[in-house]
Amino acid sequence: MKRLTLILTAAILINGAVQAQSTASAIFLLIAPGAAAGGRGETGVADASDAYASYYNPAALAFLPQLPRLKLGGQGSNWLPNLADDMKYIFTPICYNVPEIGTFGGHVIFLDLGTQMRMDEYGNERGEFSSNMAAVTASFGTKMSPVSAVGFNVKLIHQNLSAYGAGGEEGKGVSTDFAFDFGYYRRQFLFSRLDLGLAVSNIGPKIAFIDEEQADPAPTNMRLGIKWRMIETTYNRVSLLYDMNKLLVASYPGVDHDEDGIIGGYDVDGNPTSEGGYSQNGKREEAHTDPWYLALITSWFDDWYFGGDVDRDPEGKEGIIDSTEVGNQYDTTIMDELNTITHNIGIEYWYSTYFAIRIGFIYDKLGKLSNPTFGAGIHYGPYGFDFGYIYGDEGHPLTNTMRFSLNIGF
Repeated sequence: MKRLTLILTAAILINGAVQAQSTASAIFLLIAPGAAAGGRGETGVADASDAYASYYNPAALAFLPQLPRLKLGGQGSNWLPNLADDMKYIFTPICYNVPEIGTFGGHVIFLDLGTQMRMDEYGNERGEFSSNMAAVTASFGTKMSPVSAVGFNVKLIHQNLSAYGAGGEEGKGVSTDFAFDFGYYRRQFLFSRLDLGLAVSNIGPKIAFIDEEQADPAPTNMRLGIKWRMIETTYNRVSLLYDMNKLLVASYPGVDHDEDGIIGGYDVDGNPTSEGGYSQNGKREEAHTDPWYLALITSWFDDWYFGGDVDRDPEGKEGIIDSTEVGNQYDTTIMDELNTITHNIGIEYWYSTYFAIRIGFIYDKLGKLSNPTFGAGIHYGPYGFDFGYIYGDEGHPLTNTMRFSLNIGF
């Protein structure tokens, strides 16, 4: 179990905002797939070029080339190779165009966390077990007009971390949940060569392994971006892409609002109780997160307007300070919230329809990610092969890892 803990801790680096804002579950859903997108800074919300659009923005499926009507893809790569050699990430998209209706599609995500040793409550080895996470997604994108489209995803999420608890009890590390995505895509936004994409993904209830009181939010994420088709000639095309990612999860640390030296101790009506998580005046003090339908709004305010943490520790009592919370109650600005946004930028050059060169950059101030990327692609007819590489000394989980992906049309 120690190795599994290390893996899950490192996996939080998938998105630096997760680490700083909350404990979100199913964070494997934030892994950006596709070597083409990876080569251009993991941008894709405003791109409608291949079946990987079902992940970045299901609305973009409606603007994929109508022929070939059936498109498949596939990516397989090592995950966190500097931590373990038996972790694999697989992403397989598919889409099919139905004229005058739209494009149906979807994808399968599978993250193999490898093999771990199960330990009992006394530290004795009790055999090996395998851990994995998977999601199956169904997609649909349809045009609203000649230049705009909407799209939807519905996904089933399964996490199999451990079939047994430390005492041998079953079902302590397995969950099955659902979520959905919404996307909007607009070509010729403001001017003829600018495309706009907006997608909110992983919208759904909290995910619980044991009971609802210990549930963590789903990693609801907003991705907004543009694609500027700067040059478009017969043999040369150059595009600039930019995406911004904001985790729409609102979390609050334990805060001693009434300054009595403890967290909680009262119910919502101010009555003393050992299990209460409120202050004497009924203000919630225990660490908590908002449900997804509130977090869509409150996640833009929790790190500045709502105060963040109270950076004090009267009488040396633990649990009153959360050092990872952004800002504090007495010194917060909107910049504390804007710093939780991840920025992705990329440039893509195509010679005709055969060869592509890509460069990009990933920047996440809060998560301390600052990684350049590059890649290339070779396409011939309905077949395509792409690779992407993320460079850097540290930060991104795929630093110095080569990714390959395929595109096939029928």
